[in-house]
Amino acid sequence: MPARNSPPNLVTPADPGATPVASLPGVGPALAEALSRLGLERVQDLWFHLPLRYEDKTHVTAIADLRPGERAQVEGVVEAVERGFRYRPQLKVAIGDDSHQTLMLRFFHFRRSQSEQLQPGTRLLCYGEVRQGAQGLEMVHPQYERLSADEATPVDELLTPIYPTTEGLGQKRLASVIAKALALLPPDAQLELIPPTLCEAHGLTSLREALLYVHRPPPDAHLGQLTTGRHPAQQRLAFEELLTQHLSLKRMREAVRRRHSPSLRGTGVLRERLLANLPFGLTGAQQRVSAEIAGDIAQSEPMLRLVQGDVGSGKTIVAALAAVAAVESGYQVALMAPTELLAEQHLHHFRHWLTPLGIDVAWLAGKVAGKARQAALAQVASGAHVVIGTHALMQDGVAFARLGLVIVDEQHRFGVQQRLALRDKGADIETGLVPHQLVLTATPIPRTLAMSAYADLDVSAIDELPPGRTPVQTIAISNARRFDVIERIHAACLEGRQAYWVCTLIEESEQLRAQAAEVAHAELSAALADCRIGLIHGRMKPKEKQAVMDAFKAGELSVLVATTVIEVGVDVPNASLMVIENSERLGLAQLHQLRGRVGRGAVASNCVLLYQPPLGQLARERLQVMRETNDGFRIAEKDLELRGPGEVLGTRQTGQLSFRIADLARDAHLLPAVQEVGAQMLERHPQAAEQLITRWVGGAARYAHA
Repeated sequence: MPARNSPPNLVTPADPGATPVASLPGVGPALAEALSRLGLERVQDLWFHLPLRYEDKTHVTAIADLRPGERAQVEGVVEAVERGFRYRPQLKVAIGDDSHQTLMLRFFHFRRSQSEQLQPGTRLLCYGEVRQGAQGLEMVHPQYERLSADEATPVDELLTPIYPTTEGLGQKRLASVIAKALALLPPDAQLELIPPTLCEAHGLTSLREALLYVHRPPPDAHLGQLTTGRHPAQQRLAFEELLTQHLSLKRMREAVRRRHSPSLRGTGVLRERLLANLPFGLTGAQQRVSAEIAGDIAQSEPMLRLVQGDVGSGKTIVAALAAVAAVESGYQVALMAPTELLAEQHLHHFRHWLTPLGIDVAWLAGKVAGKARQAALAQVASGAHVVIGTHALMQDGVAFARLGLVIVDEQHRFGVQQRLALRDKGADIETGLVPHQLVLTATPIPRTLAMSAYADLDVSAIDELPPGRTPVQTIAISNARRFDVIERIHAACLEGRQAYWVCTLIEESEQLRAQAAEVAHAELSAALADCRIGLIHGRMKPKEKQAVMDAFKAGELSVLVATTVIEVGVDVPNASLMVIENSERLGLAQLHQLRGRVGRGAVASNCVLLYQPPLGQLARERLQVMRETNDGFRIAEKDLELRGPGEVLGTRQTGQLSFRIADLARDAHLLPAVQEVGAQMLERHPQAAEQLITRWVGGAARYAHA
């Protein structure tokens, strides 16, 4: 274990946390730049760069004792090697040990030299996640090292922390830099920012000891507690992180409330014309939420409202009614969506509804280039009534003439910073006015989560589905019956219906996701020779994706094989069958979003959850909930209970979950104390609150004052 006292060559300044990381021994310009990409610019940033998980390499597990889902270290001798090239290159290495059992190691990315080194008889020490494969237990891309025949098995003395990192910065090098930073950790009296009286009142333990423990768990550390984040040291840090988030969102709300926005009352004429032209009437929930929004935007205080509603509940028309009021008041509206598919869906609806009213709807996305882009920019700058697009709306060169309302769909895909960046584009320098903000989400959010993750927003719920939506019947089927599912798809296609086949491989690499979809596409194309099968994944160019989607919407394709890029923004009423592969690997929120792609027409729809047995307890509970209900709010509550806010907000896959150690589901019991301490700090210790925000939010701290 590294020494806990400062080495003689480190000089401890008055505020060691403010020291630039470049001043640490061995941190040159290249390493400092890599650390900067992680937001690690000061020594303090390294103290609070907390482990994602821990690896236990303190012992070796016999292959016979391995269990699926566990991470373990095994030692064995290579028994057989096979290189396959059927659909994609694959290296399979079988190893055995004294327990007379075999473990398969699989590599999708490998070099020829690597396969040549792994010859039969080679002794290996491997570490990785154990999975149930087609031929028994396996590890995919494990860490491994070759051992000589007479070499003693090297095992670690301590648990190994695994940190969030970036390209070009390995775990060992990052851990070495963090160790040097920890040598500068001051006593609690200097380190603690929560006033001592509040620490005592709420039983908060030593911050210094908590940091040292999570970075350097001792040999007797309770791995179960550390793995679940329930160790007292982690809970101490989670409290401070939740407190920081609470303080920053409260500051943000206060700062926005001090600003002024235009009053968007409108005359109501266009609203009535729009409602009269609709082929459907508004539900009671839509009318209620629309009235809440109308009341907000009529005020000079900026609206900050989140509208949550289940898939198909009719959020888009509610947003369109708000847009009409803004246009009637002489202001522009910007609507930003996370994907071009979803943005184009909004474009289609808004043009269909608003163009007959004399409202022009402009389009600005990444694929709009050249002369078309220049024309679109000119249209926006000259006062286009409604502008719809993706992240492109926030880019330099996009200037609005008179932006009065910002609508952001699926806010969790962007994050607070990007929402504010779009709002800032509408800030009027002369008048100081900022646009109203309306945020939409199809992910119903439990109250606990909404209070914490969206504390800067008022929350409305469209909790009623329009009449005519057909309920989706959901069944879970083992992958062993895959052929039966394919036969069912074939029958549906022959009847003229369409189907989705979604590949949900959860991997770091978009390339692996694409490969999984390509394999499924090849399999279905061979099995359904008389049907046209399309393919769409994240590595395709936008034009290619759009061409495939257009063909599917037009009914030219019977089956669409896709990765989860089709989770939102796809509306094909004729598609009545959804198959989700590896459904046991997804959170409930994402499963519910995917299922929402069917059941949009008059035909009864079905969702098939293909799973790879054996199912763990959590996976079994998730699939059971999906079979039992289509109620998004019930699903959201269960998802928060089972998997935490990452899946509920849809952010664990997209890497935008802001918490380093806190978990809103696990740590909900801390929230009452967090809110109490936060209120007292804002009132009596505002400077300490500022320092806490700077400590945890770092370079993004400006958004806490937005």
